[in-house]
Amino acid sequence: MTVISDDPSQWPLVNSYNFHSYFIVAASAAIIYDWALAFGQEVELIWKRRWSLMTFLYLSVRYTALPYVVIFMLITLPTISVADAVSNNLFLALNWLNVVVTALLGIIMIVRLHAMYRRSRKMLIFLVATFLGITIPCVGITATGTRHTIGEEFILSGAYQCNYNYEGDARLLNSMTWLLCTLWEVLLLCLAVWIAVKNFRELPRPSRARTIDDCLMVVIKTHVVYFGSFTVASCFALGFLSPTLVDSNSMGTMTYHSILDVVSVTQLFMLGPRLILSVREYDAKLVADSDAGTYMTSLVFYQHAYASSAVTV
Repeated sequence: MTVISDDPSQWPLVNSYNFHSYFIVAASAAIIYDWALAFGQEVELIWKRRWSLMTFLYLSVRYTALPYVVIFMLITLPTISVADAVSNNLFLALNWLNVVVTALLGIIMIVRLHAMYRRSRKMLIFLVATFLGITIPCVGITATGTRHTIGEEFILSGAYQCNYNYEGDARLLNSMTWLLCTLWEVLLLCLAVWIAVKNFRELPRPSRARTIDDCLMVVIKTHVVYFGSFTVASCFALGFLSPTLVDSNSMGTMTYHSILDVVSVTQLFMLGPRLILSVREYDAKLVADSDAGTYMTSLVFYQHAYASSAVTV
């Protein structure tokens, strides 16, 4: 049901919603700018390469960003009127896009770790089993949470806003998905760091200085940055378990919510695709150096494995 009000007491709420929309527009613009900035690199490293599972995963994550930011802006911009039914459908679409992209990024991480562990069958089985053990409950929790969330259109002093009422334990269920995903990401980071340290210690001592800039370090650096962004988003999301934040529409709460949205979008659609792009870029650099006659430890990221000419990963 559409709620219409011109009550001046609602103006602080309108200002809070407007403030939140600025962050969403800025995040959406950053996603589009990042895509445009990296498009030339994407053509060379993705489109012109032989198509593989990693190509599909990269393009799926990268181009899901476009409908995602459009939906996000439709929900938050105060100048766009969205009916109750449409508001509910947009909320469903946004949540399920989150689930799909998170699952795709999980598959990317599995492929990376499988390669780093020298294509170990046991590690692959462990990762896939853990991934399914976390993803399936998250899908069920998301389905339950969306059924208990009702969208309404607010028209406050001429400003439009989609407002969502969370019934029962809908907010708690949302926090549970963040908690499960956090456990998954912590496990992945620990496994990545452990195998990187193990391989580093096994290398001959003269090779160690050179190996700091090896592709293994490229993988770890991108993984750590990605994990850091996810950790920030997760901490902010879990903060909504606090009744103080749940029951408040103050400017401070909206700022808190806005930071969560910006970090989440950045982690999914900017840092996520770069998990693949950074390694492809490193591989291209190795090929160029090899053509120039420069010896370097090479680590190539194709489909399901790294093929190394000096160090096997």
